[in-house]
Amino acid sequence: MKSTLRIKIFTHLTLILAVMFVLGMFPIIDMHPASAKEFLPAASEHTINFYTGYGEPDLYASVLGDTELERGETRDIRIVISNRGVLYGAKSAQGVGTSETKQALAIKELEYESLRTVAYGVKATLVSNSEYIDVDPTTSSQTLEEVFPGQLPDDPLVFTLKVSKNAPAGVYMLDLPLIYEYKKDIRMTAGITTAVGLPDKDHAAFYQTANKTLTIPIVIGPQPMLAVTEVSGQIIAGGTSAINVTYTNTGELPATDAVARIVAIKPFSCDRSMQPLGTIAPGLSKTASFDISAQRAAVIKTYGLDSEVKYIDTDDEIAYSSNMKVNVTVAPAEDKLNITGIAIAGIAITLIVLIFKNVLRSMNQKNRGIE
Repeated sequence: MKSTLRIKIFTHLTLILAVMFVLGMFPIIDMHPASAKEFLPAASEHTINFYTGYGEPDLYASVLGDTELERGETRDIRIVISNRGVLYGAKSAQGVGTSETKQALAIKELEYESLRTVAYGVKATLVSNSEYIDVDPTTSSQTLEEVFPGQLPDDPLVFTLKVSKNAPAGVYMLDLPLIYEYKKDIRMTAGITTAVGLPDKDHAAFYQTANKTLTIPIVIGPQPMLAVTEVSGQIIAGGTSAINVTYTNTGELPATDAVARIVAIKPFSCDRSMQPLGTIAPGLSKTASFDISAQRAAVIKTYGLDSEVKYIDTDDEIAYSSNMKVNVTVAPAEDKLNITGIAIAGIAITLIVLIFKNVLRSMNQKNRGIE
């Protein structure tokens, strides 16, 4: 009998060492904290199961603070992961009879079974399905070691969002897939594990991987959105011309008392760089005319001048549009003769003709005297 027991122990030890050797040949990638708690759990034949528990983690997410963002804004949002998991009860798997040892083990197992609703190694990844909202990749994936039912984590998860300046107003639903583990089954070892070379633990926990996808609503509020939709006119090098710029409100709210401004830098200048537009309702346009001068030495090409619109928003506060480009073309100056130059040239030619006639007259008179 003892010989048979030694053979079984030796066989189990050999099997365990072989498994440990094979696992050691491969790196353990992205192991959750729960997976690292027991490197090699005891086999079921080395455990005793007194109860089967019912219940598992039930994770939810909530956002701290305002979820309304503005176009062009970059902001951190803080998300709290909560656990509403409920232990529904436990069903007896086997009797304990009058054995005080088994009764103590059964009570201990019930205590461990109460932890089956704890989520371990929670990995949360925030995903945007819209081209108008980006999640900073350095913050898009985060983990929590454990989340207990009825308890909030000490620190929320912080994700950085960037909203496109062209984002339409509305509600955007971001996905938050969660991957975690929980103790699906607890069995008591009653000290048997030490006989097969495993850590001396009074129980063995068998983990189950689970996942759940939550949604995080992000609101882009309505507001005016101004854009340059048309530019007409060109500037002659060395001259001044009127450049007409049309501004269109593509947003959802009116821009009241709007004033357009253009930034004219070298080789340009503008005497009145600010022009009133009045109120621009959604979908409508207003045109401003700027008298812009270009230096004669200006390079012949198309320039992009900066422009913006200041307006009063629906909260009666001063607001500014994003920077817009106004494309202005500089054309070469026409080669025209100057009137003064023409007069001087005429005088010079007249003098030359008179001088030439006088020389001829003198020569003729001299020739007649000689004869």
